[in-house]
Amino acid sequence: MSQIQDNQMSLIERFVFNARPLFLAIFSIMLVILCFQAVQVKPEASFTKMIPSDQEYISNFLKYRQELASLGNSIRIVVETSDENIFNADFQEALKQISDEVFFMPGVDRTGLKSIWTPNVRWAEVTEEGFIGGTVIPDDFKGTDSDLVLLKTNVLKSGQVGTLVGNNFRSALIIAPLQDINPETGEKLDYRELSTNIEQRIRSKYQTDNITIRVVGFAKIVGDLIDGAVQVGIFFLLALIITAIMLYLYCRCIKSTMLVMLTSVFAVVCQLGVLNLLGYGINPYSMLVPFLVFAIGVSHGVQIINAILHEAQKGASKFDAARLAFKGLYAAGLTALVSDAIGFTTLMVIDIEVIQELAIAASIGVAIIIVTNLILLPILMSYVGVAKSAVKHLDESDVDDVKVVKWFSKFATPKHAKVALVSALVILVVGLFYSQQMKIGDLDAGAPELRPDSRYNLDNAYLVDNYSTSTDIFVVMAETADNQCITYKTLSLIDNFQWNIRNIPGVQDVKSVVDVSKFGSFGMNEGSLKWFGLNRNQYVINSSLAKVPAGLINASCSMAPVLIYLNDHKAETLQGVVAGVKAFEQQYGDQGVKFTLAAGNAGIEAATNIVIEKSQTEMLIWVYSVVIVLCAITFRSLRTVLCIILPLILTSVLSQGLMAVLGIGVKVATLPVIALGVGIGIDYGIYIYSKVKEALARGENLYTTYTYALSQTGKAVAFTGITLAVGVATWVFSPIKFQADMGLLLTFMFIFNMLGALILIPALAWLFKVENKQKIPVKLPNEPKLKNVA
Repeated sequence: MSQIQDNQMSLIERFVFNARPLFLAIFSIMLVILCFQAVQVKPEASFTKMIPSDQEYISNFLKYRQELASLGNSIRIVVETSDENIFNADFQEALKQISDEVFFMPGVDRTGLKSIWTPNVRWAEVTEEGFIGGTVIPDDFKGTDSDLVLLKTNVLKSGQVGTLVGNNFRSALIIAPLQDINPETGEKLDYRELSTNIEQRIRSKYQTDNITIRVVGFAKIVGDLIDGAVQVGIFFLLALIITAIMLYLYCRCIKSTMLVMLTSVFAVVCQLGVLNLLGYGINPYSMLVPFLVFAIGVSHGVQIINAILHEAQKGASKFDAARLAFKGLYAAGLTALVSDAIGFTTLMVIDIEVIQELAIAASIGVAIIIVTNLILLPILMSYVGVAKSAVKHLDESDVDDVKVVKWFSKFATPKHAKVALVSALVILVVGLFYSQQMKIGDLDAGAPELRPDSRYNLDNAYLVDNYSTSTDIFVVMAETADNQCITYKTLSLIDNFQWNIRNIPGVQDVKSVVDVSKFGSFGMNEGSLKWFGLNRNQYVINSSLAKVPAGLINASCSMAPVLIYLNDHKAETLQGVVAGVKAFEQQYGDQGVKFTLAAGNAGIEAATNIVIEKSQTEMLIWVYSVVIVLCAITFRSLRTVLCIILPLILTSVLSQGLMAVLGIGVKVATLPVIALGVGIGIDYGIYIYSKVKEALARGENLYTTYTYALSQTGKAVAFTGITLAVGVATWVFSPIKFQADMGLLLTFMFIFNMLGALILIPALAWLFKVENKQKIPVKLPNEPKLKNVA
């Protein structure tokens, strides 16, 4: 079988190196075309891409999406005054202009826009003659003192204090529902453009010393994330510079350094170009993918350069050195990259479109690296070769590295292998303990994607502190037969439901059509408190609901939403509400009313958490299954597969434990990180074991075998792990918190995957007896250069 593989490799080798000019011409054409496409890639984001569209709760929400439009994707604009209250002419004029400005913004659902200046916000009161009412802002409002007194009276009568007017009367709120499609262009709503419009047409234009503008909502979060992407680009550039410096210090060859950097950047450019051709953009959650593609490219490029240096050290010409390096690493590199690509595609099992797009982007990038760093780089190196200074540096470092190699080689001996395995087992137990405490969903109030002191989170905190209605709304849909949503039986059951839910920790308040009916009965009976309740007479109920606000019942009177206002959207809060709704439905669901989950931003968050909780285990099973199968095909040994996979599993468990300790929840932003870490970590094990296999085939024992593997590829593995860790560690300073979290997790995974490959692979090889039955030597051979160890 090995002879067949050798023949196949020789054929591939001849095909690549005998057609170098042709390959270079093809690569040049690809670069021009894909560069042109790459510069056209645009940042994008979509509310619907962030939610699991096939999840049960989301399907229920989409069924009533029109009726619940104001409770879905919307922005809230708070206009705050530094004066004593909002009842002055200057503030009201500014509020009117801002309301009008928002009304004409592209993407705003104008029929659902609400502020005290919109005609759909009214006041009502009870008189001896019955109900009277009107718009909060009269048609003849001029801003006079008498008008302002009347306005204050109307606001108090409207019941909007705490909803559209701050509890301290020092701010007013504008609620603007958004459409997924911009009706002016017919294209998907551009959240970056919308966020820019808010900043330019609202905040910059109307914010003064006396007026402060605050904005919250999904669209503003995305806008801030995209704005933060500019700084992320700076971190990417910083990572490139750090990598280039460390790569030069490693190989001491400016030509090799430049070519590894260029081919890796070439891979990123090609990836972006292909994404644009396929109609994809870059969203805030896939901004890390270009760096990961670059990191994987550097990882494999370093292995190629390392192999070329060793061949040059033996006296090979630049052509032969590149050809032999290609021949020696092609199988291992291809296995590693195919494992990466297919492993990333396993993210497609997660029913959240933004993660699926991330999987596609990462897989495309890795597929391109097969071409750029496994084929193009050796071809280019066959022309330019490595500098003599690089070979001289390798000669000197071989001697200097003997102690380091000798230290790591000890883990191939029984004594040190036992220490490594016991230590790993202890660490695994600790990791498993803490990983059980890992939480699903957001663990912080506001927008956890941003820093706690970010402008958005400060704006959100102001709104929560000064308004009675939270920005976190969980909606349960009370479904009935047609024309049965306001019968006494239905309303009574909804009232009972509200009382139960109101007593769940984390719930601020609960509202529904029941409250409207109670207030109507109260009003029709001269404001007597004894009438503030549900009336058994259906005609009285009908009268009390003569003017139901839009959105509290649907047109066929078969659904009445129950609005649950929450303190926050933390995972525990959402789980408590879901459990409470299910418990009530199980007890009372056979009485003609079905309490269906869920809508509102908190309801959608709960659905997303459920999908993530289900998918995280499924995703890990898939990614490890793919890696195991490909390693088994390559090495044809179960023991070898275990030696490569077990260190990765240890790192995955420790990463989950680290997330629990640091308070990082598993959510859309962090779920892919562990799979991406596994994809990159597998490269280390495959490259090391390919050299172990090579030495074992020559009849060497485990100790000498592992010493040879370290001398050939171990230093490159260590360099790659440290360099990539340093590069992503800069993300910790990102203004985008979830990217800082990703940087921290990836740094941890790069380091521990590298250490796991260098320490645990030989220890596991000893445990599983992956060696020849020769006596293990206790000393390194006397040769000063490790290249002669084998």
